[in-house]
Amino acid sequence: MEESSAPTSKKGAKKAEAKAKKEALKAQRAAELAAAAAAVNLEDDPAKDNYGNKQTTTSAFSQHAQEVEIRSIDETHNEKTVIVRAWLQKSRVQSAKMGFVELRKGGNWDIQGVIMASDEEPLVSRRMVKWVASINPESFVAVEAKVKKPLEPVKSCRVSGFELHITKCFVLAPAPAVLGMTIGTASQPIVNFSDETDQAGDVDAGKAAEAASEHTAPAASMLTHLDNIAMHKRAPVQQAIADIRIEVKRLFRSYLDSRGFKEFEPPCLIGAASEGGGNVFRLAYFGEEAFLAQSPQFYKQFEIAGGRERVFSIGPVFRAENSNTPRHMTEFTGLDLEMEIKESYTEVISILEGVLLSIFRGIQERCANEIETVRAVYHSEPLLLPEPGKEVRLTFAEAQKLLREEGPPEFANVRDDEDMSTPQEKALGQVVRAKYKTDFFVIDKFPETARPFYAKLDDAGTTVGDGVRVTNAYDMFLRGQEVLSGGQRIHDPVELEARIRSKGVDPKSGGIKEYLAMFQQVGVPPHGGGGIGLDRVVAWILGLPSVHLAAYYPRTPKRLLP
Repeated sequence: MEESSAPTSKKGAKKAEAKAKKEALKAQRAAELAAAAAAVNLEDDPAKDNYGNKQTTTSAFSQHAQEVEIRSIDETHNEKTVIVRAWLQKSRVQSAKMGFVELRKGGNWDIQGVIMASDEEPLVSRRMVKWVASINPESFVAVEAKVKKPLEPVKSCRVSGFELHITKCFVLAPAPAVLGMTIGTASQPIVNFSDETDQAGDVDAGKAAEAASEHTAPAASMLTHLDNIAMHKRAPVQQAIADIRIEVKRLFRSYLDSRGFKEFEPPCLIGAASEGGGNVFRLAYFGEEAFLAQSPQFYKQFEIAGGRERVFSIGPVFRAENSNTPRHMTEFTGLDLEMEIKESYTEVISILEGVLLSIFRGIQERCANEIETVRAVYHSEPLLLPEPGKEVRLTFAEAQKLLREEGPPEFANVRDDEDMSTPQEKALGQVVRAKYKTDFFVIDKFPETARPFYAKLDDAGTTVGDGVRVTNAYDMFLRGQEVLSGGQRIHDPVELEARIRSKGVDPKSGGIKEYLAMFQQVGVPPHGGGGIGLDRVVAWILGLPSVHLAAYYPRTPKRLLP
């Protein structure tokens, strides 16, 4: 389903970009002044062994000093000497004898450092104070310091109840005087998700631009972020998103492991286009042609045919679709499962519904701090989930009826035999949220016109519209956007071949012939499953304006780097 075009806030995006350029020039001038101030002779400084540029800190620190992470500093470290390795994100000179720095590590864990000139051991000279305060932001440093409680909590840092009184400071990896993007800019809402430098992206990006204009730090486009990938990833908001992504995979695995599912690894390189589709990436393969897999669908079914009963996989999926929207990527991570059916395909719906709800609730419980970090940048309404036993399942016809009767006027004539558009899905999400108090719901019994050839037709012969049969196929939605698609598969070879032909596909074509042969060679039990887009799950849980924010390195029709 393609994302429809929408009006954009180009004015807000351009304003934010201009602000970013102005801030960059200002930072460059400040860096040049700082570099000039730092150009002092350290050789005759009595404190010269306590600071400077180093490749290694071997023998540089006191033997009794304890290595700690910023996130771990607590009462047990008070008045003790510690060693901290972190990025210096900010510095300022208070006087000739005193300066302040902020050190950051582990996402958004930061702490204030104080450096004061002292003639007593450990020796800190005025030149040392000046040098430390002139270190370029985002340099990686190692400091030795005594942990102390400040007179008042340091509101600007996450570790507010303690500060580091620095006695030694070494730059292990200096940053350039001028950064392509500062941490302040990297931490603001992205204003433009387009891969074109003169476009403003979609309507959600326009909203992000307006949100960014409310902050003092400038904002930048996704292009700028990806061209400065290290700074993009250092931003606390991206660290939080990455941690949530890891937790989603962990919850997916643990839920299925506990229910007898076994993990397997489908290939990414295949000899024929997946599912007979045309939107595939072709590549040379030892004198022949190979393809990148569009889906692990056939291989999940091979596993079921091979007697594995319940299987799942986590891996890359490739789609050669020229879809330049905030919902699409040419490579994404799929969370897929397949299982035998005993009595009804609703057994599969229950498992899929259960694993998704387990993920949603688990993220809310385990990642509260990370969610708060993301919402501070990309505001979203709290995720509404149904109470156990009150999950919302609608047939496709019921969903369309609900949209006709309670949705926006432009959807008053939607049909039961035509697939939903993205605007329809989003509008339905709003209606369901208002009516059922949930952001998560299932739509079942999709018409055969909206499903692939292997989707099993409804045994009752139910039809919609102009006699179109419905299938035992379903989608699951979060915040009005699809996160899962699946259904019962045809396991009878005669029925399967007939359906392949009815879809205009040659049963003897490459890939399809081998797929059909598997059902002809052995008896395959009834089965079904579904595919979940990991990137979409993360993005929609957090209410992000683009799925690209949830990917480590987003791939689009116009971007293959970094």
